[in-house]
Amino acid sequence: MATLADKKDYSLYSNAFGFLRRPLEFRPAESDADWVITGVPFDLATTGRPGSRNGPDALRRASVNLAWEDQRFPWRFALEERIKVVDCGDLVFDCGDAEQLVQGLEAHATRLLKAGKRMLTFGGDHFVTLPLLRAHANHFGKLALVHFDAHTDTYSMGSRYDHGTMFYHAPKEGLVDTAHSIQVGIRTEYGYDDHPFQVLHADEANDLDPKAIAEMIRNRVGDLPVYLTFDIDCLDPAFAPGTGTPVCGGLNTDRVLKIFRALAGLNIVGMDLVEVAPAYDQSEITALAGATLATEMLHLVASTK
Repeated sequence: MATLADKKDYSLYSNAFGFLRRPLEFRPAESDADWVITGVPFDLATTGRPGSRNGPDALRRASVNLAWEDQRFPWRFALEERIKVVDCGDLVFDCGDAEQLVQGLEAHATRLLKAGKRMLTFGGDHFVTLPLLRAHANHFGKLALVHFDAHTDTYSMGSRYDHGTMFYHAPKEGLVDTAHSIQVGIRTEYGYDDHPFQVLHADEANDLDPKAIAEMIRNRVGDLPVYLTFDIDCLDPAFAPGTGTPVCGGLNTDRVLKIFRALAGLNIVGMDLVEVAPAYDQSEITALAGATLATEMLHLVASTK
């Protein structure tokens, strides 16, 4: 008779602790993992509706809807056949201490990268990308940024901790090469005439073939190591209402999945998915969209193994 230890748990309700039911590993740098998932429950840099600190938990909960599938469509391999993924839980920092968060997240990322691991990080608000970029650039050198968002996040008038200023600071700190970086899905105001990044606006992206968008991204990044960051508000609010700064006219989930699949082979060295705020969600569709995109990210990097 099979015991509890012998039976694979496909339930949506029991023992769902790590993303995609991956094991929790609280010493990830010492593990044999290839990719480490870290939750960052931080939203003190939010300028709109708060609540993305609950994003990592929502993404993990939604991922149980995806964990039963051994081979995710349309990929023809099981994820664990190519890469080992563990979830190290959430970064611990004193609630309300933004500086401690910045220092702690950069140190955490630095430890993992030095140990040969790669990172998929769940926000939290988009500000968490800045300390992650600092650690990745220190390890890999200047990065190409592939940024999906409704906003450019290059706004210089923000405070020191502001989820709209990361990509104003990152080029000035020498973390990313704007000549090899691209922003996709933008549909809000920015400095059009002197903007350093290539921009593919949402209205253009919605009219183009996903493979053509992927080809634009490939041509832009060249041979540089790529950091992929996805703000869930890149999706139209019809597909992702649960976020702090929703903007109509965005991409749909199917289009983004097709773009990701067409990026197979890109030299992606780090990834994050941010700004899921479950308090504004409806029927968990934003969390499910985020978990699905994050799962696709993992298959994307696994496809080259």
